[in-house]
Amino acid sequence: MRHLPYFCRGEVVKGFGRGSKELGVPTANFSEQVVESFPSDISTGIYYGWACVGSGDVHKMVLSIGWNPFYKNTKKSVETHIIHTFKEDFYGEILSIAIIGYIRPERNFDSLDALIAAIQEDIEEAKRQLDLPEHLKLKEDNFFHLPGGKIVNNH
Repeated sequence: MRHLPYFCRGEVVKGFGRGSKELGVPTANFSEQVVESFPSDISTGIYYGWACVGSGDVHKMVLSIGWNPFYKNTKKSVETHIIHTFKEDFYGEILSIAIIGYIRPERNFDSLDALIAAIQEDIEEAKRQLDLPEHLKLKEDNFFHLPGGKIVNNH
């Protein structure tokens, strides 16, 4: 995990529309260009960190990098679930994320219920990890408070 923490920002685009509807876990999706800019050797799997929409508050998040084996995707995706309730969608906004730690590898599930249960466990693990002082301090990183919200990769 030599790439962590990994800082990234990009525009939120429409995904497959499954997060909210099927899983009850809305996710923000990055464009293919942003996904392709990730280090090629960053492991697929579930991560935790901090996220900020536009110039809004910084919230805890859990993130999936990979192929989503349950859905048999053909393209790699990066999907961020921000652990916060937003009143409306934020497509077109700039999402800034700091990926701090790794939870588990990507894996397939026998059922939608098993997938949902694993996602809920991932969210609880992310909350626990992000309450640790060494992770809490990254919430205040200058990356989230850049003037004019310029789009940059890795700072």
